[in-house]
Amino acid sequence: MKVPGLKLICLAFLFIHTRILVCYGALDDAVDDYTDETPAKPPPPEMDNCNGVFLSYAFTSRTKALPLLKNVSAQPWTFNAMATVVNSGTEEVKGWKMYIGFQHKEILVSATNAVLIDGGGDFPTAVGNGTTLAGYPKADLKTSIDTAGDFNQIAVQVELKGSMFGLETYMHACCKRDLKFKVNSNKKSKFAARQNGDLTFMYDVVKSYEGSYEAQVMMDNSSPIGRLDRWNLTWEWMRGEFIYSMKGAYTPRFDTSDCVYGLAGRYLKGFDFTNVMNCEKKPTITDLPLTKVNDTQIGKIPYCCKNASLLPPQMDPSRARAIFQLRVYKLPPDTPPTILYPPQRWNITGVLNARYHCGPPIRVDPSEFPNLKGFDAKVYAIASWQVVCNMTRPEKRKTRCCVSFSAYYSDGAIPCSTCACGCDNIDTDKCNPDKPAMHLPPDALLLPSENRTAKTKAFAKLKKKGIPKKLPCPDNCGVSINWHINTDHKAGWSARMTLFNWQEAPFVDWFVAVEIKKAYPDYDNVFSFNGTKKLKGIKNTIFFQSLKDLNYLVEMKNGSKPSDPKVPGKQQSVISFTKKKTPNIKIRKGDGFPSKVYFNGEECALPRSFPSSGHRSHLSIASFILISITTTFLLIITRFI
Repeated sequence: MKVPGLKLICLAFLFIHTRILVCYGALDDAVDDYTDETPAKPPPPEMDNCNGVFLSYAFTSRTKALPLLKNVSAQPWTFNAMATVVNSGTEEVKGWKMYIGFQHKEILVSATNAVLIDGGGDFPTAVGNGTTLAGYPKADLKTSIDTAGDFNQIAVQVELKGSMFGLETYMHACCKRDLKFKVNSNKKSKFAARQNGDLTFMYDVVKSYEGSYEAQVMMDNSSPIGRLDRWNLTWEWMRGEFIYSMKGAYTPRFDTSDCVYGLAGRYLKGFDFTNVMNCEKKPTITDLPLTKVNDTQIGKIPYCCKNASLLPPQMDPSRARAIFQLRVYKLPPDTPPTILYPPQRWNITGVLNARYHCGPPIRVDPSEFPNLKGFDAKVYAIASWQVVCNMTRPEKRKTRCCVSFSAYYSDGAIPCSTCACGCDNIDTDKCNPDKPAMHLPPDALLLPSENRTAKTKAFAKLKKKGIPKKLPCPDNCGVSINWHINTDHKAGWSARMTLFNWQEAPFVDWFVAVEIKKAYPDYDNVFSFNGTKKLKGIKNTIFFQSLKDLNYLVEMKNGSKPSDPKVPGKQQSVISFTKKKTPNIKIRKGDGFPSKVYFNGEECALPRSFPSSGHRSHLSIASFILISITTTFLLIITRFI
């Protein structure tokens, strides 16, 4: 059923269709004593004919908010609404997520019995483009058959409060199981099956005591183009927990004030907080440096202490995993060893890497560990949760790297797009953030953006192009990549890829992944990098990485004289292609340019056009860049494929 002004999507473990979302989630077997639960209201009558999962959304009240306006569409309202999820089928729902497609600039202020998993999970939050709620603490919904019709066990009702600019809405849907969907598991379990993702976490409780427990966190990078540098992991404690100690990682902020002045200080009378590592509700956690790898007090954990670097598995499987351990203290009434709750709202970030969207913790079968006492036996965690994170595409003007195009048949280069990496940190009164980037002479790509003005204007004048009063703003990217069509002949063609580092820090063990759909089948060789076409689950993409002894993309440095412009760090290589499988490829029409480029996992912004055929200069961009690299290598390296 569709109602104007609101969208609901539904899909899930009992895979469901329409517009409200229900998926896998997590739940502890213990009773929630931390907050008072009110009995669920009776089921709505529309549910009578639903054999599946029933979902509804309805306003309960609204009030005009200040300011009072004559424009009805602009008038703000405070509202209360109720979202309901009911398992009216014959199979237990192993956790739920609900997507609500708000469309009236709504701002949520609070939600009961659920947590937000979009936009950082904090209130208040703008949800005008829709938001996803995950059940907490009740994430599993039992069946009426198994509970003798106990509505409190088969349903959850989420009370929503917020502000909006629109009208009242009621909507309901019945979601039924997708019979074609099959869980990839050979054994039955009361917990959800483990899922695949670009990045996955396991939160394993390995020891549980009265008032505290010990847990191990393991993160695995499964994406062939995913990567994290100087990663920072955050989550949110929902029940007053705090981190007493850690091994294999640490919190950059050692702060006990939230414990001393908060709930912990009130409940744990006489507790010595002196040695507590962190009491923040939202702690930030990062890896230990290499120097701590053999430290018996805070290190000595497998897969720890790698300077917070996580590489793709094909680069180095041993560096695609990270592990740390922590001791967590709990507050009443959660002190019994059997009451366990994982932290919520997981998020992880890197320096110049892809953004990840993480789902809620999902209760799964206890993890298995090797027996360290030498017995031929299996050791299991007390309880395990999985968090699945997937890479997301950067929003427009929010990426951190960009690509320029050039070709031997054109004497102008198409630079990175205007404000490709944003213009928030520059004075847009002096440049135009909405003007398309102007074509450049080849050698201008070697200069920082602030030193390109004279060459840009001279080239436009030479080409008899208009010069605006305010030139387009620069791309403002820390890394740029030039893709140059180098040659084109009957049997094949070649490109030259050059990496520019405009930052003041080097990139170690860098990689570039290039999606080039039409030319991919005939990729032949790369001469100064390593390259492979074998990427699991990624189509039409070639993976390039640095050679073993050339793994530094050095930082930008000062010129030889104080008046000289700064010089970016650079690496480049020629890449050859044949035409055996693509005899009709049209290089001059753009078939030789990539459709996506990733640097260290971050998807880079691409130009909106290709170089056009025209007057060809005597000295190409490839020549300029090659001359500018002070150390030149004649390396022909056999590719690893």
